[in-house]
Amino acid sequence: MMKTHSDHIDVTTLIRTLDAAESTPGAVALRERGYELLGLNPGATVLDVGCGTGRAVAELAERGARAIGVDLDPVMLAAARERFPGADVRAADAAELPLAAGEAHGYRADKVLHILPDPESALAEARRVLAPGGRIVLVGQDWDTMVVDSGLGELTRRIIAARADTIPHPRIARAYRNLLLDGGFTDVTLEVHTMIRTDAAARLLLAKHATAAHDTGAITAAEAEQWTADQNHRAATDRLLLAIPMFLAAATR
Repeated sequence: MMKTHSDHIDVTTLIRTLDAAESTPGAVALRERGYELLGLNPGATVLDVGCGTGRAVAELAERGARAIGVDLDPVMLAAARERFPGADVRAADAAELPLAAGEAHGYRADKVLHILPDPESALAEARRVLAPGGRIVLVGQDWDTMVVDSGLGELTRRIIAARADTIPHPRIARAYRNLLLDGGFTDVTLEVHTMIRTDAAARLLLAKHATAAHDTGAITAAEAEQWTADQNHRAATDRLLLAIPMFLAAATR
């Protein structure tokens, strides 16, 4: 299975939060760099696995590609079709893609592998659908190394660690290079880009971290309230800072 974005969260709020994150200059630049590394020619078929609300599918289509998005979340797929009429988005699993062997020239998975039950199977499927010379691009954050400005250092460390431990593969992004090499890909490159968030909308992401940490028993309700209140105050006074290392890997089939 792939990520199911809409579980246990208000969909409107989630889409608004995703839009805010993906519209930041850093996020836009990171997507552009990923598109560059795909090296697609006009008319080339490219898969966006875990496409969510379809932004990358639309952007790739605007660049002349035959872009296909796949996701398992029907709510996200419906949002993609509403936001980008005509976009080719389909319900499919990362381990069972709706393409023939060698049909794709490009493959991207942005913030996806960390949530998959079997990332190696997904990469084997990526290799199956890619034609010889096709390019793969993986993007993801390292959940253990998020940096949050806070005067509550020890509490912040506990929250970040506890949130990471709720993710199936929180450190997989740092392993992208080795996974691609082990999967038989060549010309593997790896870059790290730091995503900086100072916008008030980032407080929603941080609040989710505190909630997750409390749910695991790593922090008390009082600690969650104290930490969230501090971050909300920082957001209200333009003093919030969240820095996220984003790993960008690319390789050739």
